[in-house]
Amino acid sequence: MEFYTVLLPLAIILALSKILVKLFARIHVPAVVGMLAAGVLIGLIGLIPGQNVLTDTSMEGIGFIAKIGVILIMFSAGLETDVKQIKAVGFPAVIITAAGVIVPMGLGFLTAAAFNGAFSGDRDALISALFYGVILTATSVSVTVATLKELGRLSGKLGSTVVTAAILDDIAGVVVLSVVTALAGDASASPWVVLLKTLAFFAFAAAAGLTFSKLFGVIERKWPHHRMLPILSLSMCFFFAYASEAWFGIADITGAFAAGLMLSGNPERAYIDRRSDIMSYMVFTPVFFANIGMTTEFSAVDGSMLLFGILFILAGITGKLAGCSLTAAACGYGGKDSLRVGIGMMARAEVALVCAQKGVESGVIDSGIMPFVVMLIIITSFVTPILLRLTYKGEPAEEETHPATGAENTAT
Repeated sequence: MEFYTVLLPLAIILALSKILVKLFARIHVPAVVGMLAAGVLIGLIGLIPGQNVLTDTSMEGIGFIAKIGVILIMFSAGLETDVKQIKAVGFPAVIITAAGVIVPMGLGFLTAAAFNGAFSGDRDALISALFYGVILTATSVSVTVATLKELGRLSGKLGSTVVTAAILDDIAGVVVLSVVTALAGDASASPWVVLLKTLAFFAFAAAAGLTFSKLFGVIERKWPHHRMLPILSLSMCFFFAYASEAWFGIADITGAFAAGLMLSGNPERAYIDRRSDIMSYMVFTPVFFANIGMTTEFSAVDGSMLLFGILFILAGITGKLAGCSLTAAACGYGGKDSLRVGIGMMARAEVALVCAQKGVESGVIDSGIMPFVVMLIIITSFVTPILLRLTYKGEPAEEETHPATGAENTAT
C-alpha cells in the first residue's frame, strides 16, 4: 500500500485550515468552524473525475490521524478542567449542570424517538435515540468566556457559575457517552453492568493518576518545566485511552479525558497544556475537524432527515436555554442573570462533534446528522455573544469579586 499518498491531502488540510481559521477569526468565528470549512472544501476534490488526491489509501491514513486527534482533544478538555473553581461555585453549578445535561438530552431523545421508532421498545432504536440526546449535553464555554471577558463580567459570580457548569457538563456528558457507547457495542450488556464498568474505570484512573502524580512530583522538583513532563503526560493520555477501551469496554475518548482530569490539578498544568497543544493543533486537531468536513455526507439528508435535523437543532438550543435559565432562577439568580446563564450554556463546539462522530463511526446514529451538528455549532457560536451583549446593554461596568479568591476585578 502506498501510504505516501496521505502526504498531499495532509499538506492541503494543514495549509487551508490555517488560512480559514485566520480569516474566520476576523469575524469572531471559532477556529473549529474554519477547520470544518476547510474539510468541506477539500472534500469537493473527491467530485473531480479521475482525481488521485483523496484515494481510499489516503483517506484511511487521514482517518487514522483523525482518531489520534480526537483523543488529544479530549485529553486537553480534561486538562483544562478547573477543579478549584468547581469547589468555589459549589451547589448552584451542580444543579445547573444537572439541568444542562438532563433537559437537552431528554429533548434530543424525544426528538429522535419520534423519528426512529424508539417508542415501540426496539432496543437499537432506543440506544440510538439516547445517543442523539448525548450529543446535545456538551457545552463549549470558550465563546461565552471570551464575551464575558470583553464585558468585564468573567470573574464575578455569574461568569464563574457559567464556566463551572460548562466544565461539569462535559464531565457528565463524557460519563453518559461512555455508558451509552458501551451499551451500543454489546447487545447483551446490562445498563447496570456498564455503569459498574464505568465506575470501575474511573476508580482505576484515580489510582493510576495518583501513581503518575507522584512520578511527576519527582520530575518537577528535579527538572521544573522539563519537556519530559508533557511527553509523559501524552504517554499517560494514550495509556488511559487504551485501558478504558481494551480493559473496561469504555470509549477511548473517556480514558483520554480522565487522563487530562487527573493532571488538571498539577502545578505544571499550564506548561503541560501549552506544550501538548503545540503538537495537537499543528497536525492532529486540524486533521480531525477537516476529516469530519471531508466525510460529511450531505447526500444522506433527505426530507425526513431535514425535518429531524431542524428539530434536533431547536432541541439543542432550547434544552440549554430553558433548562439552565429556569434552574438558575430556582437557585436564587435574578431574572436577567438566569437568562444570561442559559444563553452562556447554549454554545457548542468540539465535544459535541466528538460525540456525534463517535456515534457515526460505531453505526449507532445516522451520518446525515453531521451537517446539523455543524449548523448547531455555527448558530450557537454566532448567537451566544450577540444575546449576551444585549442582556448587558446599558448596564454600567462594575467591580466583581472572584468567588475563589475574593479579589476585586475592575471591569474595563
